Amino acid sequence: MQQRKAKKIAVSLILTLAMLVSAQAAEISSLIPIGHTVGIQMSAEGVLVVRLDDVQTADGAVCPARDAGVLEGDLIVGVNGAQISANDDLQKQIALSGGQPVELTLESDGSRRTVTVTPCADQDGVYRIGVLARDGMAGIGTLTYVDPETGAYGSLGHGICDGETGVLIPLRDGSLIQSSVGSVQRGEAGEPGALQGEFVSDNAIGTVDENTESGIFGTLTDSSIYDSLESVPVASADEIEVGDAEILTNVEGDTVEKYSVQVVKIYPEDDEYGRGMMLRVTDPELLEKTGGIVQGMSGSPVLQNGKLIGAVTHVLVNDPTCGYAIGIERMIEEMEN
Repeated sequence: MQQRKAKKIAVSLILTLAMLVSAQAAEISSLIPIGHTVGIQMSAEGVLVVRLDDVQTADGAVCPARDAGVLEGDLIVGVNGAQISANDDLQKQIALSGGQPVELTLESDGSRRTVTVTPCADQDGVYRIGVLARDGMAGIGTLTYVDPETGAYGSLGHGICDGETGVLIPLRDGSLIQSSVGSVQRGEAGEPGALQGEFVSDNAIGTVDENTESGIFGTLTDSSIYDSLESVPVASADEIEVGDAEILTNVEGDTVEKYSVQVVKIYPEDDEYGRGMMLRVTDPELLEKTGGIVQGMSGSPVLQNGKLIGAVTHVLVNDPTCGYAIGIERMIEEMEN
């Protein structure tokens, strides 16, 4: 009887929490769409193994890390029990090992394990374990929206992953930097284009607090980027329709322009690839400037019938006039959670 009562209380608590999350998401009925590029700087929560390489020793080529069971995509978070967060920390510990075995603490897919690696001296006498590692990244993306009440923003519409392993970079901390677009590499079939961004200054205009599959999220600390902009209503998923739409994007200097697109397909909510809709660029001016959708435009807000419906996320490699967008509800839910 007591067990049954406890289960009822637990279910009631779960339902209450679910209703609370839904209520919070429902409170966001309007947002300011932005469409301006920003510089993004992120530090990883550990050191990401992006490649395993052989070490050329006096006795031949070996890879101690591979032999010990280290895998590409592993996150190195400790050496001999001491926490590390930078590639320099890892290299220093290996160099100081004197060739003695070191214990690496690794994380992968949410689980943690330890392996013992014995560094070897390369032909210059430097001790190595045969890993190419990364502890952060910098690039440009596009701000999707900001909540003027709180300064909370969403950007990109997809997570920031390591380019070689495809692993979502586990975030330690990050910041947004003011940027402008210096030039554009036009997209062609088989060759995705890109915005060539420039950091305007080193001063942060916001924080990066979360790196998720649905985008990056944080708080804008400089309101000048949106002070003069107006809020628009947020569309629910059932309001999005096939037909005319617009994107706001920054493909030249500091100017954000509105360009015409078509929503050509709407995907189900449980789409296995996380797609919300497919877009086709129809605006002659944007096609002339960029060839369609290019790297750096991820996060460009999509509007339809005066409402914010989503954000550009990907381009089709074989057809840069087309790409995918995430539904705005999914981004808001991720931000709220």
